[in-house]
Amino acid sequence: MKIKIYKDDTPYLRKRSVPLSLPLTDKYRKTLLAMIEYLKKSQDSEYAEKHQIREGVGLAAPQIGLNVRMLAIYFEKEGQIIQHGFVNPVMVSSSVKMTYLPNGEGCLSVDDEHQGYVFRHQKVVVKAYDIIPDQHVELTFRGFDAIVLQHEIDHLNGVLFYDRIDKIDPFKVIENAEVLQS
Repeated sequence: MKIKIYKDDTPYLRKRSVPLSLPLTDKYRKTLLAMIEYLKKSQDSEYAEKHQIREGVGLAAPQIGLNVRMLAIYFEKEGQIIQHGFVNPVMVSSSVKMTYLPNGEGCLSVDDEHQGYVFRHQKVVVKAYDIIPDQHVELTFRGFDAIVLQHEIDHLNGVLFYDRIDKIDPFKVIENAEVLQS
């Protein structure tokens, strides 16, 4: 299945996505698996260069033109593969403590550079159906993993990362926010 990434000027990215019924249809299951595979291939520099795609660690359905509540995450961290295909994810709790990436966030749907800090919860708990273990899960994400998840959930709500950058002072630091070192 070929994945086309829509850019931030398309209406798909500003609409709130609708929940999916479970069990998941074959069409949506194949789409979500294709999203994970796209992320995996995007991290192979030779493949990415050959196919002129950017490296990504997360992808939400609105980015491929589907306003449904599903998202994919795939990256390697400390020798482990972090891989999820979430359907109808809901953040059930989040930390008061905030964190941010010092170089800002990027997005496969955003070509222009948007400088500034995007503050996210340092820890989040999410409930979702995950197609990888093929079951309902409740998982805790911290640090970078939590940032990626929140970025993708924002897509499901029609929010882009640069909407969260302070328009007046983009590099203003929130008191006690943790800088996430990569």
